[in-house]
Amino acid sequence: MKAKKLLTNLTFQVLMAILIGVLVGLIWPNIGKEMKPIGDTFINAVKMVIAPIIFLTIVLGIAKMGDMKKVGKVGGKAFIYFEVVTTLALVIGLIVVNIIKPGAGLNYDELEKGDVSQYTQNGGEGINWVEFITHIVPSNMVDAFAKGDILQVLFFSILFGVGLAALGEKGKSVIDFLDKLSLVFFKIIGYVMKAAPIGAFAAMAYTIGHFGLSSLVPLGKLMISVYVTMFLFIFVVLNIICKMYGFSLWNYLKFIKDEILIVLGTSSSESVLPRMMDKMERYGASKSVVGLVIPTGYSFNLDGTSIYLSMAVVFLAQVFGVDLSIGQQITIILVLMLTSKGAAGVTGSGFIVLASTLAALQVIPLEGLALLLGVDRFMSEGRAIVNLIGNGIATIVVAKSENEFDETKSTEAISEMKIRKKSAQAVMNTTLK
Repeated sequence: MKAKKLLTNLTFQVLMAILIGVLVGLIWPNIGKEMKPIGDTFINAVKMVIAPIIFLTIVLGIAKMGDMKKVGKVGGKAFIYFEVVTTLALVIGLIVVNIIKPGAGLNYDELEKGDVSQYTQNGGEGINWVEFITHIVPSNMVDAFAKGDILQVLFFSILFGVGLAALGEKGKSVIDFLDKLSLVFFKIIGYVMKAAPIGAFAAMAYTIGHFGLSSLVPLGKLMISVYVTMFLFIFVVLNIICKMYGFSLWNYLKFIKDEILIVLGTSSSESVLPRMMDKMERYGASKSVVGLVIPTGYSFNLDGTSIYLSMAVVFLAQVFGVDLSIGQQITIILVLMLTSKGAAGVTGSGFIVLASTLAALQVIPLEGLALLLGVDRFMSEGRAIVNLIGNGIATIVVAKSENEFDETKSTEAISEMKIRKKSAQAVMNTTLK
């Protein structure tokens, strides 16, 4: 009975699925490559409900908050937090890559390359910021939902929520309906997440089977540098922020461990967006704050992506022997402060934004992007995990600053988590005996 309980635990299932996926990719790489459609199908199943869930949570968050001044205050605090923390991520990335110098001594011509024409064509001219800003406003509401364009959905959701809140009592019946509808969508995502272990297995098997491990040796130093930087960012920068606002980083990480494992397997923080909203509410943040901060953070609070972009630019400069001055590196930070925010609105995000940054600097050949193709997939897990962790912490910080955080719920959630952990350990010990 206890062994059965362990086998039905999502954390255990996803962890085992990732390990099996790695083994399949190493031992039977051809089979691993064939797993890609399964992993893609799982991600698509999650994306299927992301737009309506974002719409419902933002609308309900604004409508239930009622006071438009408060909505603006929460949104303003969130954006200030996003900009400050992502800028810190950029600076830390630059410092580490300059100290370790992972690109120094590498010969670009000898390294495995790939076809980057699709990225250089889209990003070589740089992001057109006029088009990017005007694109945020959808010409067709239905089209925005159909394409899953998150920025457009965000814009329409905010307007709808403000309009609904302005109706006061007249809008109560609509709010009640949307509340019930949101429960349906969260129930759907619950069914989809039962397939998370299968999605994690397939995605990991494909990654290892397609790229292998031996071909990554020359670029291992960059991977290690990126992961070390992300580790420092989480356990130094984010830990300091957690302490400043009176909560434990470690307890928070343990509380979202299932989501971290799912992101590790799928390389997509979107795969757990609905679950993170639910988790943050259970952790103590109010529904209204969660509904505003989490979806917005998925577009503008990309800590992991910021770290990767700043390190990738300097890494390529080192490979090509381009000696970037302090002034040029400050320019990189300023450019990335803008382009990293545009990642969410551009197809192929990371590479497109990186290409745009290189085009803006005009000192590093765009062809250098080919060098990163082989390891990008292995660093995308780290980026997604840091983005996930950062967005959750941003939600708690904003909730606490607005007195919209329930300490009792947080304590109960942590206590419940510890009880489940002890139960799981007891099951494990019994099974081993």
